[in-house]
Amino acid sequence: MEHIVEQANAWLPLVLNGLKALLVLVLGWIVASWFSGVVRRRINATPQIDATLGNFAASIVRWVLLAMVFVAVLGIFGIQATSLVAMLGAATLAIGLALQGTLSDLAAGFMLVLFRPYKLGQFVDIGGTSGTVKDLNLFFTELATADNVQIIVPNGQAWGAIITNFSAHDTRRLDLTFGIDYDDDMETAKAIILRVANADARVLQMPEPWVRVTNLGESSVDISTRLWCSAADYWELKWAMTQGVKEAFDAEGITIPYPHSVEIQKGA
Repeated sequence: MEHIVEQANAWLPLVLNGLKALLVLVLGWIVASWFSGVVRRRINATPQIDATLGNFAASIVRWVLLAMVFVAVLGIFGIQATSLVAMLGAATLAIGLALQGTLSDLAAGFMLVLFRPYKLGQFVDIGGTSGTVKDLNLFFTELATADNVQIIVPNGQAWGAIITNFSAHDTRRLDLTFGIDYDDDMETAKAIILRVANADARVLQMPEPWVRVTNLGESSVDISTRLWCSAADYWELKWAMTQGVKEAFDAEGITIPYPHSVEIQKGA
């Protein structure tokens, strides 16, 4: 009986410390999430500060607080912070090798925030992966594709890749090519395209719309069109122009040729 009591007394402090550590972890996690959320909302509520910086700062605050919670948990088990620093110092090389990818992502995250090749809400292509930027934190960039699929890109890969930002500028140039039959009048077709473009309020007049014959194809005369519009109107204008020009061509007898095939049969 005394042996059992001795064992219970030996295990009791460890169990109590475990419960304390669990409580500290849970409370620390909640506080870190709440405080990082406050930082994000405060920064994002300031018009002069980019929302990307708010997310990044909130991420830093959260991880710093979690690190403090981790140190506090170690203190509960009798491991002092100075001892922890000494242990980390002795294991610096091993930790650096093990976490070199993570450290690279961390450094790249700071570079992305510093130089801002993209911001929250912008549509970008990062190394062949396209999507709208939903989040940029310490370690990764979150994208959402056009069909709302989540894509996580490590910051190290994002910083080392070619970044195409389709939303960086307020305006974009829309390039369209229409093919007409060789028997149709080119000037009439050009005038129709220009009329359809000028009738759409989304088409900017500076730079003015550009319509030229640019190629003589195998079965069509190709007419290229260059229009400037707001970046937000790009896709809707493209679809509207494609339909509008086709309908106008049909109404005025302009033919859009399509490939024909001829079947030749050899007689018996």
